[in-house]
Amino acid sequence: MKPRLSLSTSKRIFLRWPRKSISERFNAGSGIGELRTARRRKFSSSSATSRAAKGSLTLHTQLSPKVTIGGEAFPHLLFEFVLSYSKHRYVEIARGETFEALCSGLQNAFWQFNGVTKVARSDNLSAATHELAQHEGRALTPRYKALLEHYDVESTRIRPRESNENGIVEKGHDILKRALRQALILRGSRDFRDRPEYERFLAGVVDRLNQKKKAQFAEERQALRPLPSSRIPTYTDVATKVMPWSYVRVGGNIYSVNSRLIGHQVIARVHADHIDILYNGKIAERFPRLRGKGNQRVDYRHVVHSLVQKPGAFARYKFREEMFPSLTFRLAYDSLVRQRGERADVEYLRILLLAATTYESEVGAALSLLMDVQERFDYAAVKALVTPSTHAPLVDPKKLTPDLPQFDELLTGELNAQLRGNQVPAHC
Repeated sequence: MKPRLSLSTSKRIFLRWPRKSISERFNAGSGIGELRTARRRKFSSSSATSRAAKGSLTLHTQLSPKVTIGGEAFPHLLFEFVLSYSKHRYVEIARGETFEALCSGLQNAFWQFNGVTKVARSDNLSAATHELAQHEGRALTPRYKALLEHYDVESTRIRPRESNENGIVEKGHDILKRALRQALILRGSRDFRDRPEYERFLAGVVDRLNQKKKAQFAEERQALRPLPSSRIPTYTDVATKVMPWSYVRVGGNIYSVNSRLIGHQVIARVHADHIDILYNGKIAERFPRLRGKGNQRVDYRHVVHSLVQKPGAFARYKFREEMFPSLTFRLAYDSLVRQRGERADVEYLRILLLAATTYESEVGAALSLLMDVQERFDYAAVKALVTPSTHAPLVDPKKLTPDLPQFDELLTGELNAQLRGNQVPAHC
């Protein structure tokens, strides 16, 4: 058993320990502190150099609670590209996780930075990668690969379900969402008049965040590589044919077009948030792009002319529910069914054609008035309210015969003499 030290022994041991003055101890430790500071600075410098000219991108989910435009829901995503060293960011609205949204966001980020990063790190976005059929894992899609090659950018990706490997942009997005929530609270409303107003609000929040990284961004910008001579198109052209019921299929969704294009080949130019229908090189239609697949956007103005010619097909029409522009039209159709039975389809389609060729609001007001007085109505009654007949009074053609001597009286006296002498009157 080891002997226990007494208090006096421990004191003697402590007293025998060589003592140093405060100045001696400070001077002895200063060399170690300077060495550690130098090592930290060297590590920070090498870390900055390795991270410069690299960026992380992603398409994030929208805010919760949701933003509204004009009182209506505005589902959307936020494309965000964050520079790894300075944490300077670029943000824009994306209506869905599509290649067009990714292509637009990435190019806009590079051109706003006025330079290109060496590396673009991302998660396994469906807009950028696809699953390999014969091997495990995912690979870049040909279009996204061509986009990166155009800018000479290297792509790195995180492993599936490992969002922590893209921590720069994940943390950056948390900061962005927190800033947006605080700005919305200060604003007092999540509703915006239109999309441009929401975009200006979003840009203001992003600018305030970037102001804090202004010095670091100026330093990192020196490491960015030059931009190419031009951008690449941010849209995708799809050749398609207009089907007999005046619609086209684009991206798994159905869109109606003008009935005069039935049977013709057209080009659907797919942008991030809208689609243009080109016929003979000119834009014939433009409408918002639908999100997801299996949806349809059918405008009754495109198909009502065909339905009027074949009213018997209305009962089994695939997109019948799209033929009711508002609740008023739906109630009017139900009322016609009760009043006129099988004749209701003919009368309603003629009323719908009237709305397409005049003003939908006026036709809706006429229908509301007729249903309020609980009278039987038809197409003729609605048309009488929308386009009342105004007969102009008949004019006797004889009264319009000119009296030529009255014109001769204008050419008398001094004016007549001056004109005969080819002189310009003084007051002309």
